[in-house]
Amino acid sequence: MGKPTGFMEFERELPEDRDPLERLKDFDEFHLHLSDETLRDQGGRCMDCGVPFCHTGTTLPVNSPLASGCPLNNLIPEWNDLIYRGLWQEALERLHQTNNFPEFTGRVCPAPCEGSCVLGINDPAVTIKNIEVSIIDRAWDEGWVVPQPPERRTGKTVAVVGSGPAGMSAAMQLNRAGHQVTVFERSDRIGGLLMYGIPNMKLDKSSVLRRVEQMEAEGVVFVTNTEVGTDISAQKMIDDYDAVVLCIGALKPRDLPVPGRDLQGIHQAIDFLHVNTKSLLDSKLADGNYISAKDKNVIVLGGADTGSGCVATSLRHDCKSVFQF
Repeated sequence: MGKPTGFMEFERELPEDRDPLERLKDFDEFHLHLSDETLRDQGGRCMDCGVPFCHTGTTLPVNSPLASGCPLNNLIPEWNDLIYRGLWQEALERLHQTNNFPEFTGRVCPAPCEGSCVLGINDPAVTIKNIEVSIIDRAWDEGWVVPQPPERRTGKTVAVVGSGPAGMSAAMQLNRAGHQVTVFERSDRIGGLLMYGIPNMKLDKSSVLRRVEQMEAEGVVFVTNTEVGTDISAQKMIDDYDAVVLCIGALKPRDLPVPGRDLQGIHQAIDFLHVNTKSLLDSKLADGNYISAKDKNVIVLGGADTGSGCVATSLRHDCKSVFQF
């Protein structure tokens, strides 16, 4: 425990965001970082609880979708303490023990860890999510994240179908265990919904690409534009590999069977976001290969993260108005 009285001395503090009117002019990330000194104080707010619910992922109640604590069992009190003591590389080591890609979760996770923080019973919770992303972003900036190829190979081959967060995590772990891993992705870029489902202002695609480059340096092979069942048969994969891991995600959207559903100008969120990000990466939207909301009155049905991504994208297209229901 870095500072026994830290939770009494320091208030919860989050970094400022970019000015809303300025960030509407681009698709860059809008969250900024705190100074090292402020992050140190925020780490010092952690009480190192006897029962740290933050890093114990549980489902409450049984068979309920409600969750409490970190599903990855991140060692949160440990790296909070290390940040307070200025031991950033040690904090990175603890973070990577349980999380292959903290730069993803540190940006888009809903942070059930903070919801179960014991300090949050009486005061604002510890800024766990912000500390997490600050550790990994600092690590990339300092060059601490380097390829870790296996010392020896097992001679076994594994095919991973799908390159979203599950597929990338499985591929990294299996490759580091010594197996030769090939990842098959039907899109033109690796990342699944990390690449084409989450808008760039929430998760800059450079964060995904640098992990792909790291994994390639470790020996993982990525094959894009290849759909299993069309471009390659499932039987061939079974014949050619010792094991096949299915990480195909859930891309089929739920429809709304109501009168007028077949009218023009009604789109599924996943289609709207996918083509926007692809056009943004291919040409910064210059090719026009996206669903434009410019000068249009937009209605978004759904209020969760995907809906907010559609709202933010529409605003950056310079829509006439946008309503979210």
